[in-house]
Amino acid sequence: MTALSVLDLMMIGEGKTFADTLDEAVALAQHVEAHGYKRYWIAEHHDLPGIASSATTLLIQHLAAATRELRVGSGGIMLPNHSPLVIAEQFGTLETLFAGRIDLGIGRAPGSAGPAIRALRGDASERDFAQDLRQVQDYLADNGKQPVRAIPGKHDTPLWLLGSSINSADLAAKMGLPYAFASHFAPRFLMEAITHYRSTFRPSAVLSSPYVIAGANVFAAPSRAEADYIASSHRQWVCNLYAGKAGPLPRPEEGYMERISAYDRQSLAQAMSCTAVGDVDDVGSWLRQFIATTQADEVIIDARIYDPAARCRSYQIAAEAIAELLD
Repeated sequence: MTALSVLDLMMIGEGKTFADTLDEAVALAQHVEAHGYKRYWIAEHHDLPGIASSATTLLIQHLAAATRELRVGSGGIMLPNHSPLVIAEQFGTLETLFAGRIDLGIGRAPGSAGPAIRALRGDASERDFAQDLRQVQDYLADNGKQPVRAIPGKHDTPLWLLGSSINSADLAAKMGLPYAFASHFAPRFLMEAITHYRSTFRPSAVLSSPYVIAGANVFAAPSRAEADYIASSHRQWVCNLYAGKAGPLPRPEEGYMERISAYDRQSLAQAMSCTAVGDVDDVGSWLRQFIATTQADEVIIDARIYDPAARCRSYQIAAEAIAELLD
């Protein structure tokens, strides 16, 4: 058995506003909750045109308030940008507001480029990432190991380690944490990382055996042609990013893949190799093979689809396509 979840970068579409993005995210969260999805994560980014997920904890609160049982969290909070104390205070508060429904996914990447990093951090000196993780754990546990306390009392906010390399897999294994691999955009080391994580995992007070989430892009529609059409927005955005022209999520285009260069097709094939595009049978077949290959406990889907109704429908089709595998 496995589970499906959502990863959202809170993309602003061409001709749309941030308010539109918030409304569309609420609609998607409510829709996937009704169709068996386990969690909805928001990825922290800064100073990227078209991505509005910088105030990650506020967005988590907004979506948690609009749903009833869906787990909502960060995929992830980029810890080098923040004080461990502040993160523990924010997520301890969220866990109190929405008990049993908040996830704290943490990554070490900045989620932004140099000027934004300096603006975020002020003092850009490097900190020890593993030490920061342990401080967050201490603050949430209120165990007295730190000279100050966060929110009084123990807060059982699940901590996840995110990554796309062997280094992140190794740290997750040593700390006995669940591990989420960003194969939806950085698939190169997927199998090597999760194999290392599972083989070196050390049970901890929070997790007795390895748990893996693998990222995938899924674009599902009633027909293959329509699936290709709705996927073109995501593909355009990735190509634009690589060309140094990041911006809003483009409107979909018919025949987009046939018009781009061989170089762009190759770049997309590498960056988005963990991608399913097609009808219910295509998507179901791809997801079953992906799950069988990775043995992932959970698949988290990133689908940057311009039309909100098509986006909701795509996630629904994905769940229906592998209904027999879902928890």
